[in-house]
Amino acid sequence: MGIFLWLLLVVALLVWGTVRYNLHPFLGLLLSAIIIGFLGHLAVSDIISAIASGFGSTLGSIGIVIAAGSIIGEYLDRSGGAKVLANKILDTVGEKNAPLSMSLTGYIVSIPVFCDSGFIVLSALNKAISKRAKIPLAVLAIALATGLYATHVFVPPTPGPLAAAATLGADVGWVLILGLIVSIPVIIAALIWAVTWGKNFTIEFDTAEENASTPQQPPSFSLAIIPILAPILLIALKSIAELPAAPVGEGFLFDLFVFAGNPIIALLIGVGLSFLMVRGSKDKAHQTWLEEGLKKAGIIILITGAGGAFGSVLRETELGEFASQFAEIGGLGILIPFLIAAFLKTAQGSSTVAIITAAAITAPLLVPLGFDSDIGSALVVLAIGAGALTVSHVNDSYFWVVAKFSEMDTSTALKTHTIATAIMGVTGYLTVQVLAWVLV
Repeated sequence: MGIFLWLLLVVALLVWGTVRYNLHPFLGLLLSAIIIGFLGHLAVSDIISAIASGFGSTLGSIGIVIAAGSIIGEYLDRSGGAKVLANKILDTVGEKNAPLSMSLTGYIVSIPVFCDSGFIVLSALNKAISKRAKIPLAVLAIALATGLYATHVFVPPTPGPLAAAATLGADVGWVLILGLIVSIPVIIAALIWAVTWGKNFTIEFDTAEENASTPQQPPSFSLAIIPILAPILLIALKSIAELPAAPVGEGFLFDLFVFAGNPIIALLIGVGLSFLMVRGSKDKAHQTWLEEGLKKAGIIILITGAGGAFGSVLRETELGEFASQFAEIGGLGILIPFLIAAFLKTAQGSSTVAIITAAAITAPLLVPLGFDSDIGSALVVLAIGAGALTVSHVNDSYFWVVAKFSEMDTSTALKTHTIATAIMGVTGYLTVQVLAWVLV
């Protein structure tokens, strides 16, 4: 009980430092690891060893994957591929079903692209559709924002779920497959909320910037979608090939699927395919996109490593013994990672930081909670993702991106976007809980 209370104090100090003094999560997590190590009566050498090994092992499994995913996202964003995907989906489902099309667009685009960037890129398209189809902008804004948010917290290779999978030792393939399942009821609930509630809000806007950032020669739909789908398919096939039933045997085909479906290889293949989006372009600006993608990845990689260090120190304490008493509470053990992530998300704003920190805290609890299997650890990743949705409000940069680029005032954004994220988080948790009852 003592180490648990100390952990609560350390997390509270971490959140307070982040919110009050803008303490960077990288430093905050490392300081928290050191403090909890001393409070847990660990030897100095053990604290240092745990920090170094936790940092290194986490980055060893996830660093290249995050960097590759960031490059894919940068090319999709800068080339105009994201808008190409949106227009294709809109043409397919029709203007009258525009809320569905924007939700699906966000759902696909946010797999490699950060939700903030995706919303900025597609917000002008949202406004154009609103004018043309006479659909309230608030409806489309919520639909797009929630579609982006769903895959941002549930579906690899988005950095948050990837980092959590690495910290918890979860199979990325199972996180991907189950994440796609969990995210479906989540975006359906959000879409229902957008259509039924968003129509009550009127937003005045203009569409002067509609084509401001569209390249002269955007890629085709096929070239825009393949860097996203190929890594997902390869990672999923690896998990299927490794099932106990051995559906593809144990020969060359098995080795091929296991190699190509490794997240590092799958994402590097995606990077190669993303280069096709600018093939033949005379505009040399794209030569700097790779470097920009790596710069954005660097911060996430460092925070992820620091989260791994924090989790490694926690594993050396007696926290797992305290948590073991929750294992038999009606099969509700999955509620614990959800609540941890929801607390961190609501308190400090960043979903990615909430996911990484919650994963570090939860890592020592997998065995006592009974979620140390492949399926169990994947479900814990998703429970943390659901918590990281709950809720987006004024301390979240994404809240302000949605509000600003949809020309909402703060009150409207709180009544629409914030409530939508609460609905998404609860729906996500309930879905994961049902899967836990069935599969674990």
